[in-house]
Amino acid sequence: MTYSTQIIRFLDGGEQRYRQRAKVLRRWVMRLDLLDEEELSSIELFFLSRQGQAGSFEFTDPADNLTYLNCSFESNSLETEWTGVHAGKSILVVRDNEV
Repeated sequence: MTYSTQIIRFLDGGEQRYRQRAKVLRRWVMRLDLLDEEELSSIELFFLSRQGQAGSFEFTDPADNLTYLNCSFESNSLETEWTGVHAGKSILVVRDNEV
């Protein structure tokens, strides 16, 4: 979770702070290791079907089992890597667009 706060610093050393958005920004970083070819292919197909950041989808937080209805990928590119025979990995960053 991230809050977005704007800080204005004055010459006399004083500060003024205010929120840039009313809601906390939720984002999830998922490090996926030991993926087989089918799993990695499914991730790639889903990423392509959402057109990177352009598309939205529902995401269920694995920690609290809450479903967020308007999420997207944080990047327009998906990095995947093969680390061995039938062993791939990827890092996905999903963000909640409800701000």
